[in-house]
Parts: sequence; C-alpha cells; structure tokens
Amino acid sequence: MAPMNEEILISVDVEASGGSPGTGSLLSVGACLVDDPAVGLYLELKPEPDRPWSAEAEAVHHLSRDRLQREGLEPAAAMRKLADWVGEVAGDGGPVFVGFNASFDWMFVADCLWRHLGHNPFGISALDLKSVYMGRHGVARWEETRKVHIERRLGLRFQHTHDALQDARDQARLAQVLLQRPRKEPE
Repeated sequence: MAPMNEEILISVDVEASGGSPGTGSLLSVGACLVDDPAVGLYLELKPEPDRPWSAEAEAVHHLSRDRLQREGLEPAAAMRKLADWVGEVAGDGGPVFVGFNASFDWMFVADCLWRHLGHNPFGISALDLKSVYMGRHGVARWEETRKVHIERRLGLRFQHTHDALQDARDQARLAQVLLQRPRKEPE
C-alpha cells in the first residue's frame, strides 16, 4: 500500500446570496493555508443569473449584485483559479477543506466546482471546526459553538468582517489552536 500524501489544510470561507446553492449564488471565496494564513486567495464571482438574490444576505455581506455583475469573475473562471491555486499550494499533498460551519461553505464551493469544472479538488468532505471544538472541549450544545462562546473560552478574537479571506484567516488561527498545530510567524 502506498503511503498517504501529506494533508494540506486549507481554510475556506464564502459569502453567498442565499442559504443553499439552489437558493443563491456563490459570491466570494477566501482561502488560505491553515499553517501559513498569509498564503491566500480571494475571488469575487458574478451572480448566477438563474439563482435568487436575498436582500437579507446582502445586508450581511455587503456585496452588491450590480457591482459583482460588472466586476466579478465568471463562475467557471473563478473555479478554475480556485482549483489551480489549491493544486499549487497542495502540491503532492492532499488538500483538506477546513471551515467554520463547513457544511455551508463546502456545499457552495463543491456545487460551483462540480457545475463549472466537473470535479472538486477537496473531494467529498470537509473538516468542520465547530465539530472539532465540540469534541475537544466537551461542548454538548450546538448553540455553544457560536464564535462569541469560542472567543471567551479560548481567549481568541475574530474580526468576522464577512470578507471571505479575512474570515478564512481567522478560521485558520482557530484551526491552529484546536488542532494544536505550530503557528507560523509572519516573515
């Protein structure tokens, strides 16, 4: 049996125009290496023309449909850039999608990758930091995985700006703490 490649943990955060790929578009993706959050990628996408737009979601992420329609990347081009970046940073390693409430972010990224490229470099699963937190700290209620509770318990501060790359970098810091990975200092 061949040895398993090194796992490359990649923190990913998204902003979307709805609660699922069927009810909204993937609008922005931020991704960075968990072990070196300075190595990152940020993409903004044109909204999918056949997907609804939620004014409530826009009030949270502040990405306007008109601006994204003018300035965003075509979804296929954005997914090509994401897949190429993942391949570049993972090298011979296996990329692992890491998210805070990973089911939300992963479903948008996976759906967009499959529809536009025909594959997902992350595979069929994701590492959910909320679940890791629950297991590591004996938390029994999902409600207690909100960032305010985690910040208090772990002494961390998250910016939670709804800028997908900044939020991915905050998640990477959380992953370092929860997974007890050494922290790479900025150069």
